[in-house]
Order: sequence, then C-alpha cells, then structure tokens
Amino acid sequence: MHVVIMGCGRVGSMLARGLEKRGHTVAIIDQSADAFRRLSPAYTGRTIVGMGFDREVLIEAGIEDAEAFAAVSNGDNSNILAARVARETFGISNVVARIYDPGRAEVYQRLGIPTVGTVRWTVDQMMRRLLPEGSEPEWRDPSATVRLAEVHVHADWIGRPAFDIEKATGARVAFLTRLGEGILPRADTVVQEGDLVHVVMLERDAAAIEAQLGTKPEEA
Repeated sequence: MHVVIMGCGRVGSMLARGLEKRGHTVAIIDQSADAFRRLSPAYTGRTIVGMGFDREVLIEAGIEDAEAFAAVSNGDNSNILAARVARETFGISNVVARIYDPGRAEVYQRLGIPTVGTVRWTVDQMMRRLLPEGSEPEWRDPSATVRLAEVHVHADWIGRPAFDIEKATGARVAFLTRLGEGILPRADTVVQEGDLVHVVMLERDAAAIEAQLGTKPEEA
C-alpha cells in the first residue's frame, strides 16, 4: 500500500525505512529539505518540502492514492491538524498521530484519532519494569472499557497451561513474551519461568485479576 508520512525526524525516517522493507510505497513530507538527510540511501520514495496539513502538498505526496497516513512531526498541533485533514478531507481511515502531551493524546484517542503518546509510552514501559505488580496498560480502547496489560504472575503459575489463567480469571491471555519473542498461546502452551504474560481484561476487573494472578492459584 501507499503511505504518506508527515515529519522526517528520527521516527519518520525509521518508519519510512521499515515500510519500504515490507514492500510498501512511501512519500514523506517535511518543512525542511535538510531533514531528508536522515533517510537511508536506499530510500526510493518521494520527498516533499512543505506543511503536512496543506491540501496541495498532500496531493503531491499521493494522498489520494494512499491507504494510510502518519503524522510524526515534533508539533502536536500540526500532527493533529494533518491527521484530521487526511481523514476528513481525503477519507483516509488508517491515520495515526504522534502526540507529546498525554492529556491531549487521550482526548484525541476518544475522538477516534489514534495517537501515539511518546512520553506516556516511555513512562508506562518504565513503570511496567519497576512495579510489575501494578501493571500499566499496554493498550486501552477509546472507551476505557478494555485494557491489554503485562501482568505479574505468582511463581506457582509457572508450569501451568496459560489456559488455566483464563479459566481462573475470565480474562484472555493475548500473548506471552518468551526470550524477547511473542508467542500466541495454544491449548497446550505452558507458562515458563521468565515469560511475560500479556492479558486482555475489562478495566473494572483489572485490579482483582492482577491480585489473583499475584497469588498462588487455587487448586480445583
């Protein structure tokens, strides 16, 4: 598919490289031509100097044929404005905006504009490692009803099927991280020492489920 990116900083340039490696076409927009120096020498996509929320600039970048748009400049206002233009003017449904202000990110997320809050993401990652018994959501749906979180499990859950966690809590084990790689659990998948357990659960049940998994499993 064709993807238009606004912002050729470290994130934008890496995103462009990753998309091209996966066989997609890319056009990247930035106010400064110097920013394109960050692109890999192997980059074959288009580079456009201009504002990413300008209609003519977006058309030059191929927005009319695009299936996705990413706004990753260093300005929250510019990113949100560009994301709205891409969605509302050009009908791009797959849109994401980078937002530094966590409060504003949550507002726009609830309005249906997917956002990536870099500060909040970093803090959440730190919290997850420092305080594993108090998991921070890895993802939360816009209505704040469902969360995906890495949950600390008591040592006695080790060696038991991941499905036992689901039966005991009513939550869903979305995946395990084992030696740095994600694993989708099957009926016979057993939780091993060192596994990180990622659970999908209702927000209202999160505290109870985390407390339950933090203690020994009840024997049937």
